[in-house]
This record gives sequence, C-alpha cells and structure tokens, in this order.
Amino acid sequence: MGIGNIGLPGLLLIAVVVLVLFGRGKISSLMGEVGKGITSFKKGINEGKEELEAAQAEEAKDITPESEKDKV
Repeated sequence: MGIGNIGLPGLLLIAVVVLVLFGRGKISSLMGEVGKGITSFKKGINEGKEELEAAQAEEAKDITPESEKDKV
C-alpha cells in the first residue's frame, strides 16, 4: 500500500485530523503565509527573467565584430 493509494476518504480523514490538531485560525494564517511565499517566489522568477532578457537585449545591441573593437 503506497502513498498513491490514499484516495478521497483518506484525504478527508487527514484534513479532519489536521483541522482538529491546529484549529481553523491557525490553518488559515498558515495558508496565508504559504500564499505570500508562492507570490514572492513567482515575483522573484519574473524579475530574474526580466534581468536575463535585459542582458540579452544589451548584448544584441552591440553587434560590432571583435576585430573592430580591438582597433578602437
């Protein structure tokens, strides 16, 4: 019996146990923190992607061949 065979009744039982152990307020605040973390992660990925695109655009602007740069 692996973890893939839990099924819906097992998931509901786990959800009820977690709710009883931690309480509704604690779970909602925890989910809020998880949501903030996911949002922050996505924002970081987008900023990194924008930096890479800006660097690639800057490289694309300078199309002077290396031999010409040496002469200057």
